[in-house]
Amino acid sequence: LSLILTGRASEKQKRGFDMFSFVKKKEGQELETLTAFLDGKVIPIAEVPDQVFSAGIMGDGVAIEPENHVVTAPAAAEVTAVMEDSRHALGLKFANGVECLIHVGIDTVDMKGKGFQLHVSIGEKVEKGAPLITFSPEEIKKAGHTALTILAVTDEAGVKKIHFHTDIHATAGETVIADFERR
Repeated sequence: LSLILTGRASEKQKRGFDMFSFVKKKEGQELETLTAFLDGKVIPIAEVPDQVFSAGIMGDGVAIEPENHVVTAPAAAEVTAVMEDSRHALGLKFANGVECLIHVGIDTVDMKGKGFQLHVSIGEKVEKGAPLITFSPEEIKKAGHTALTILAVTDEAGVKKIHFHTDIHATAGETVIADFERR
């Protein structure tokens, strides 16, 4: 994961990457929408100034230009991965099997956790709106990075289509940023 997030992975490593393959899917539970995980302007992932995200290598999704500093769960989920050393990213799996990566900032792995606090651990079940990561926009800026925060869908789990809502101002836990079209 760190090779992919830092841009040092080979193309073969990127194509073969499945961070969440060990998590079993729960049958019969459906999720219809994801809500904003921060307050701020929602932009398409293609506009993220990092090629790993903008090229869709990690999956399709959105980014939020944050107006607050606490990342919250966009829906009830299980925490499937955390970057314990850097505390800047984590993985979630939703009831419908869809999995995502939430990544705070661009190149913030370089900060080695300074300015970040994780509120969850692997295997923990969280409700929509639960705090996941607190970050310091000031520390991120001081390190020369942006706090733009990305949600990339890493496994669509058989969902027919995911509709992302961008170019809107979102309120965490309220504004729908994605909805799922079932097969």
